[in-house]
Amino acid sequence: MARGWESKSVADQIEEGEPRAPERAAEPDRSPEGRLQREQLESLRLSRSRTLAQLDSASSPAYRQMLEKALRTLEQQIEEVSRKVSQPQSKS
Repeated sequence: MARGWESKSVADQIEEGEPRAPERAAEPDRSPEGRLQREQLESLRLSRSRTLAQLDSASSPAYRQMLEKALRTLEQQIEEVSRKVSQPQSKS
C-alpha cells in the first residue's frame, strides 16, 4: 500500500511540474535588467500582500489610513513595473 501512495506522490509531482515548463519558455527577457524588474515586481506583490494582511487586522483608524495609502502606492508601483516587464527591451 505504501508503494501505491508513493507512486501517486510521484505522479502528482510530475503533474505539478508540467504547467511550470511553459511559463519558463514564455519568459521573453532574460537580460539582467529584465530579471531585476521581475524580481522587483515579485517584491512589490509580496509587500502588497503583507500590507493587505495588516490592513485586515488593523483596528486603529490612523494605522488603517496609513496602510491604505501604502497600498495605493504599491499598486501604482506594481502597474509601472508590470508595464516595463511586459515591454520588450530594445537593443541598440
